[in-house]
Amino acid sequence: MTDFDRVVDELLAEEFEESPVTASGLGLTEYDDRLDDLSAEAFDRRQARAAAWGLRFAAMPDVGLTPDERIDRDLAVAMMAGRTVMAEWVPWRRDPVTYSGPIANGLFGLFLNRLRPDSELVDAAVTRLSQAPRALEQGRANIDGRLAHPLILGRGRDAARATARYVRELLPGEAGTERDRARLADAGAEAGRALDEWASHLDEMARTATGSWQLGEERYTRLLREREALPYDARSLRDRGRAEYDRLSTEMRDLSHSAWGTDDWNAVLERSNEDHPATEEEMRRTYEDWTAKARQFLVDSGLITIPEGESCEVLPSPPFQRPLLGVASYMSPPAFATSLQGHFFVPFAPEGASAAEIQKRLAANSFGHIPTTTVHEAYPGHHWHLVVRKTSSRRLRRVLGTPYFNEGWGLYAERLMRERGFFTEPIQELNHLKATLFRAARIVVDTSLHLGEMDYEEAIRFMVEKTATPEPTARAEVGRYCWWPTQASAYLTGCLEILRIRDRFLESRGLPAGSAASAPVAVMREFHDRLAASGSLPLGLAERALLGVVEAG
Repeated sequence: MTDFDRVVDELLAEEFEESPVTASGLGLTEYDDRLDDLSAEAFDRRQARAAAWGLRFAAMPDVGLTPDERIDRDLAVAMMAGRTVMAEWVPWRRDPVTYSGPIANGLFGLFLNRLRPDSELVDAAVTRLSQAPRALEQGRANIDGRLAHPLILGRGRDAARATARYVRELLPGEAGTERDRARLADAGAEAGRALDEWASHLDEMARTATGSWQLGEERYTRLLREREALPYDARSLRDRGRAEYDRLSTEMRDLSHSAWGTDDWNAVLERSNEDHPATEEEMRRTYEDWTAKARQFLVDSGLITIPEGESCEVLPSPPFQRPLLGVASYMSPPAFATSLQGHFFVPFAPEGASAAEIQKRLAANSFGHIPTTTVHEAYPGHHWHLVVRKTSSRRLRRVLGTPYFNEGWGLYAERLMRERGFFTEPIQELNHLKATLFRAARIVVDTSLHLGEMDYEEAIRFMVEKTATPEPTARAEVGRYCWWPTQASAYLTGCLEILRIRDRFLESRGLPAGSAASAPVAVMREFHDRLAASGSLPLGLAERALLGVVEAG
C-alpha cells in the first residue's frame, strides 16, 4: 500500500462513518443498522471536513504519484470543491428529503440487495427504523422556512407520506417469518407515525415559507467549472442547450418528413404517445422485453464486453420514489459486494393518482419510446457502465463520481445504439431524437430556473410545448430540476463531451473523427470498455484516463 492509498483509505473511512447509509448501499454490511447523523452540527462538520480534504489532496504534488493516482487526487479535489459550493447554499436547511431520504433508501436497499441472511436484515432494519424519529426531529430543527420554497416543502411532504406507507404497509412483507414480519410492522408503525408528523409539519410550514430553490448564476457556474472541470458558465451552457435543441429539431423535422410526409414531428409524437401499454404492469413487461433485446444485440455485435455473471432486473419504481421522479431510474449493484445484479425501475404513478393521470404517464412510456429509455438505463447504459465500474475501476472511483459522466454515458448509449442499427423503425429513431432533444430542453430549463429567469409554471409549459411531454410528467420533471440543481444539465452536456473524447480516440487509432457508425467493432469495444472502466470521473479527467492509456499503449 502506497502513502497515497493510505490517504484514500483514511478519506473513505471518514466518508463511511459520516454516512453509514451510503456505506451500507455500497455493500459494507457493518453499517446496515445505522442511520446518518442529520444534526446541524454534523452538517457543519462535514462542510469543514470537505474543505480540509480538498486542500489536503490539492497539496499533493505530481512527483511521486502514478498517473492513476494523479487522476484520483484531482477527482477528490473536484468532488470536495462541489461539496463546498453546495454547502454555501445550505441545502439541508431547504430540502426535507434530506431527512426522509436516508430512511427510505437505507431500508429499501437492505432488502433489494439482500447481502445478509433475512434475520440479520430484519435486525438491521428494526434498528434503523428506531432511529427514524431522531432523524426527523433533526429535520424539524434544521429546515428553515425563510430558505425553503413551498414547492420543495411540498415534494418533501409527499415523499414523507409515501415513505410512511412503505414502512407501515410494504416493508413487513420483506420478512420471511411471521415473527420478523411482526417486528418490522411494530417498528414501521412507530416510524410511520413520526413520518406522518413530519409531513404535517412540512405542510404547515409550506403555507408561510418564503425561500427559493434558485441556486444562482455564480454557484451554478462554479459547479460546472470546479466540480465538473467543464469550460462553460451557466449562460454559455444554456446557449449550447438552445443550439442543440434547434439542431435536433431540424433533424427530427427531416426524419418526420421522410417517414410520415409531415414536418410536424411534435404531432407525430403525440399520435405515437397514444400507442402505449394499457397498464403499468404491461409497461414493466415491455421494458423487460426490450432489456433482453438490447443485451442480445450487444452480445451479437460485440460493441462492449459484458462482464460474466451480471444481470439486470426490471421492477416497478419504489413507492417512496414515485412522488419525486416521473421517469425511469436505475440502482447499481453495491460497489463492494460480490453481486452483479442491477435494478432498472420503471416509472409507476404515486399512490392516489387518478386513472386519467396514470394513462397520461403511460403515454410518456409509449411503445415507440420504451426502446431508447431501456438502452439508457440498462444495456449499454447505466447498468452495463456501473457493473464495469464496479468490477474494473479503482477503489476511490467506486465511491466518488459525477452525474455528468453517468448520465452523459446513458445518453451516449442511446446515440450509439442508433448509430449501430438497434432501432429498426422510424418511430423508434424519432423517439431517440426526442429523448435527446428533451435533454437539450432540460439544459435550457434548468439553467433558466436557477438563474431566476423562468418560473415553475413557465418551465412546465416549455417542456410540454417544446418536447411533447405529457403534463403530469413535465410537472414531476420540473419539480426535480428545482429540487436538484445542475443535475438535469448533465445528460446532454456529458454526452457531447463523450462524443468529443470518442473522436479523439478514433483519431488515435488512425480513423477519422465522426466515423463511429462504421468504425471496426474491435476499436469501438476498446473505447467503450476502457472509458467505462475509468469510473464516473469529471469528463476532463476521464479524457486523461482514457487517452493516457492509449498514448502509453
